[in-house]
Amino acid sequence: MKVKTRFAPSPTGYMHIGSLRTALFCYLFSRQNKGDFVLRIEDTDQARFIEGAIEKIIFLMHDMGLDYNEGVDVQNGRLIDKGEFGPYQQSKRREIYKEYAQELIKTGHAYYCFCDERRLADLRKQQEAMKIAPQYDKKCRYLSQTQVQSNLKQGLPYVIRQAIPENSQVIVKDLVYKEIVIDTKTLDDQVLMKSDGFPTYHLSVVVDDHLMQITHVIRGEEWIPSTPKHLLLYKVFNWDPPKFAHLPLILNKDRSKLSKRQGDVAVEDYLKKGYLKEALINFVALLGWNPKTDQELFSIDELSAQFSFEKVNRAGAVFDVEKLDWLNGMYIRKMDLPELTRKTIPYLEKAGLVAKDKNGYKAANGNALSQEAIESIVKLEQERLKKLSEIGERVKYFFSRPQYNPQILIWKKSNLEQTKKNLQAVCEFLENLDEKEFASAQTLEAKIKQFISENNLENGPVLWPLRTALSGLEASPGPFEIASALCRVYGKQEIIARLRAAIKFLE
Repeated sequence: MKVKTRFAPSPTGYMHIGSLRTALFCYLFSRQNKGDFVLRIEDTDQARFIEGAIEKIIFLMHDMGLDYNEGVDVQNGRLIDKGEFGPYQQSKRREIYKEYAQELIKTGHAYYCFCDERRLADLRKQQEAMKIAPQYDKKCRYLSQTQVQSNLKQGLPYVIRQAIPENSQVIVKDLVYKEIVIDTKTLDDQVLMKSDGFPTYHLSVVVDDHLMQITHVIRGEEWIPSTPKHLLLYKVFNWDPPKFAHLPLILNKDRSKLSKRQGDVAVEDYLKKGYLKEALINFVALLGWNPKTDQELFSIDELSAQFSFEKVNRAGAVFDVEKLDWLNGMYIRKMDLPELTRKTIPYLEKAGLVAKDKNGYKAANGNALSQEAIESIVKLEQERLKKLSEIGERVKYFFSRPQYNPQILIWKKSNLEQTKKNLQAVCEFLENLDEKEFASAQTLEAKIKQFISENNLENGPVLWPLRTALSGLEASPGPFEIASALCRVYGKQEIIARLRAAIKFLE
């Protein structure tokens, strides 16, 4: 049978990093096996449904490059079904679930439960007091048919529960966790249909995976305890179950479960911060999957070629933001400068440094900015950026003259008088240098170093104050790169003005 995987998120407002990993592994496995990948929306929990969340999921799937063969999609602003096994929204499949729930009741594998919330709450309290695992006590499982029919005629509210076999075992064969044996006495008679007529996950997931011909179910390890219940449903329906692969939890550095209480967990949050989608995909792939090589940067093609469940760890995967920062920085350095500039402009706008103009862009100080000028500014930081959102803070000195702390102008092996003298000398040299010599940072570097050599000066005591005078920062790109970019944007006079301002600060 052709391999077929599915990603089935709930539309609850944002996509969790763990959900992105599940979607990615489903995509990689189906693509590797020339199979199909399905997007199904599990929206039967109406209390958690958020308007617009389905559209957001679809946009993110396409934006992250995780295109699917069938499922829910958007066309002309409307949700549509793409494929022959729809509807792909569970809320539109209620009649299908009711049919299968009734079949389970007829065969004795499910039953009506009329217990109200108050009784169930009291039962839980009693079990907690006795320090036993909360489970339904099966009171309604043994009601007579006469009593059941009487309750139904009276219109009493009910749920439908799964009748778990007693004194039995279920063997879960997992592609990651291998063989897991579960005693049925530990399994609750789970609710399959709620009183509002909507199914629970446990019924809908089994029915949908079967009807949609899913061959491999890939999901988080938190679903391992539910898998025996699902296998029992496959058995009583006389259906072949799919193969299961449960993925390890994603953990914070303190090894607690990754949650919004301790920081960002939404894919959207990381994209807004300026993490590239390619870096995020690469990072998420390594959360629990070990390629068993020294390679750390993977394209989507390389991931699909090398992915296997044999290389998925069982231990929880630690979400290391420092590793994500490093990966993102590597991808930023590999980017073409025009593309990087295009992606950083929104962050420059947000920082109030750049604004759109009828002819293109202008700086906050009113100066017109050509595409080449903005690229010159961005290029200064391409080797240093960890995420795109850092660009504003890093280049703000470019848009307004820095306010100096005189101490940072002084090279560690120099003093105030020597620094002032060196700045005056290099300022005069640059003032007399033809502006065309500033076009290339390499040309400018050669000229300045020749000046240093011919005047029996040293690099450090000249280049340090030159760089800090131009940027106002202890850590910044080199003086030649800054000077060249400043000249391209403002002209040579801006460089001279900054050097004179720094000299004045030293007086």
